[in-house]
Amino acid sequence: MDGAAAQKTTISPVAQGAPSQGETIVAIATAIAPQQGSVGIVRLSGAEAVAIARTLFYVPGQQLWESHRILYGQVRDPHTRQPVDEALLLLMLAPRSYTREDVVEFHCHGGLMAVQQVLGLCVGQGARLAEPGEFTLRAFLNGRLDLTQAEGVADLVAAQSSLAARTALAGVQGKLTAPIRQLRSTCLDVLAEVEARIDFEDDLPPLDEPAVRGQIAAVLAAVERFLATAESGELLRTGLKVAIVGRPNVGKSSLLNAWSRCDRAIVTDLPGTTRDVVESQLVVGGIPIQVLDTAGIREASDPVEQLGIARSRRVAQGADLVLLTIDAAAGWTDDDAALYASVNDGQAGGDRPLILVINKVDLVAANAMAELVLPPLPTVHTAAAQQQGIEDLEQAILSAIHADKLTPGNLEFTVNQRQAAALAQTIQALHQVQQTIENQLPLDFWTIDLRIAIAALGSITGDEITESMLDEIFSRFCIGK
Repeated sequence: MDGAAAQKTTISPVAQGAPSQGETIVAIATAIAPQQGSVGIVRLSGAEAVAIARTLFYVPGQQLWESHRILYGQVRDPHTRQPVDEALLLLMLAPRSYTREDVVEFHCHGGLMAVQQVLGLCVGQGARLAEPGEFTLRAFLNGRLDLTQAEGVADLVAAQSSLAARTALAGVQGKLTAPIRQLRSTCLDVLAEVEARIDFEDDLPPLDEPAVRGQIAAVLAAVERFLATAESGELLRTGLKVAIVGRPNVGKSSLLNAWSRCDRAIVTDLPGTTRDVVESQLVVGGIPIQVLDTAGIREASDPVEQLGIARSRRVAQGADLVLLTIDAAAGWTDDDAALYASVNDGQAGGDRPLILVINKVDLVAANAMAELVLPPLPTVHTAAAQQQGIEDLEQAILSAIHADKLTPGNLEFTVNQRQAAALAQTIQALHQVQQTIENQLPLDFWTIDLRIAIAALGSITGDEITESMLDEIFSRFCIGK
């Protein structure tokens, strides 16, 4: 085995998947804030979960402590017997639970104090505070989920649009798992055929080289299709940062207000009204977009305005896409040209997407608009004060980032950065196998890169994974999930 493959430690969910991982863990499983939320959930998982619940939860009447039942009662301090909260208790006994361990959930009143008091009582009875993602980690180790499904859970929790939620749910449902495992199985079959010829050369017919070439080519094509979804997946997960920039009083704040359909920014006829960056969160074509309205960029003597302008320049240079806004009546000025140059400063070849927004077109005659001399940029006409041109602007943004075809119909699932890196490694390894075959090298050389491809595909689903990789993946989860 090659060095890269030899360093991998395979963690089998079946082998590790005992009914319990030892300690009973507890965490608040819902967001909490003072005066916010009607229900707060405290979740326990582990061998002592039910025992802890019986100690803390008083159940009136003849309610049965059975799996998948909801009990009504009070959470009480076991020492003082004083009620802490009136709550519901949900029992999910192993293996029919999220973690395949005994799981208990206290459904308390929302807010801050009730859930924190219940959490403290659980810890006082021997439960340990869960690490980020530890419930899902146990689900993975116990064979309840594979790694793509676990990562889908995190993506679903973090989804900021319906399309992001849809693709995340596809991951939770295992729609990436099955094809990846099939591709890995094909590679394992090829490896077995090759190794059989190495070990039993005299007892077997010659290797069907054309068939092997065909199998590797088919796997490569499929892996490349999956990798092609990475960019769309990243857009859906992290979104897009869009900066509205321009000279003072060209209508940047009006554009933000019209786009977000609320008065996010103060609008006046006085240049320099916006002194700081104003932010709004939108969803365009399923993509979360952070829109930043910046201070008008000009030479200013006011120290406060100077600070706002400096911040605007930094925001513009750090944005994923820039909306360079100009006044239709003024046309393209030398100041606009200088601003365009500064926005693209440091961008190789000016490769940051930029859209020219000609605002206030309702105040200019059509023949005057036709006579404007403009740079060769994607251009949108708007009348922000009249709520006009917003749909055209959104379509131009989607086209600029090549996301205009990003729809549920043609995007069943996406891969994340970790999965994309493993797919890229698979492609490189399989290309090397093809080159090895082309060069007529001995069969032993074929197996080196085949093993690398198999290990890379296995790391996607978790069939081959190291403890350090698990720690890195699940550390990004929220506590309680």
